[in-house]
Amino acid sequence: MRTLSFGTVLRRGLAAGLAAGVAGSVAALLIVEPQIESALVVEESRAAGGASGHSHDGELVSRVMQVFGGLVATVAVALCLASIVAVVFASTRHLLPGRDDFRRAGLLAGLGFVVVALLPAIRFPANPPGVGDPATVNQRTGQYLSFIIAAAALSWLAVLVHRRLAGWSRPEPLRAVVATAVAIIGYALLLALWPATAVEVPADIPAVLLWEFRLASLAQLATMWTVLGVVFGLLLTPAKVAGRRPVLADTA
Repeated sequence: MRTLSFGTVLRRGLAAGLAAGVAGSVAALLIVEPQIESALVVEESRAAGGASGHSHDGELVSRVMQVFGGLVATVAVALCLASIVAVVFASTRHLLPGRDDFRRAGLLAGLGFVVVALLPAIRFPANPPGVGDPATVNQRTGQYLSFIIAAAALSWLAVLVHRRLAGWSRPEPLRAVVATAVAIIGYALLLALWPATAVEVPADIPAVLLWEFRLASLAQLATMWTVLGVVFGLLLTPAKVAGRRPVLADTA
């Protein structure tokens, strides 16, 4: 395994994070924002009808600035996630299964998507504006964050199981099957047993809008994590010059 300095991994991870943030922002603008606009229309109608809600006419921040702020926040979140992925990769590269860094980076990004996006989306599905009780936000946030930590621990356990089986000279297909089974069983138990405060959906929120928003939110995260894994893996892959050995610039 060729040597990679921590600085090299971190810089390339942040570059991949920037690309992921831009891709996530484009996805948010194209597929999530229309669902938010539809939800805001419902919320405006609710306020106009005298039900609980609020009007957006007197808001200090315009809708355009809110959208712009959301896009900037997406890039910032992607950079933070990328830095975490880079640190984890640099620390556990020798433990991650895969024949090269592209596959290892892809595996780590895939686990990140499962832990941070897919599993929470199943247990704590995203909701559009106008859904959710503000009084329970702290409780739900604690449940959400602790769930992610537990899912990350299960993923790490699966990686360690794969590594231990390698130490016992077990064949790669068996190691992959056992490690995957450990992860799936652990995830299933986590989804079934982890506490989640129920969120009441107002009757004026169409079911189609609710599920389209949830799917759009998950698609945005999938886009971001996919770009992060692919770009990070490509940046870690040594360049090849025709007729020469791969050029490694990993010690800078």
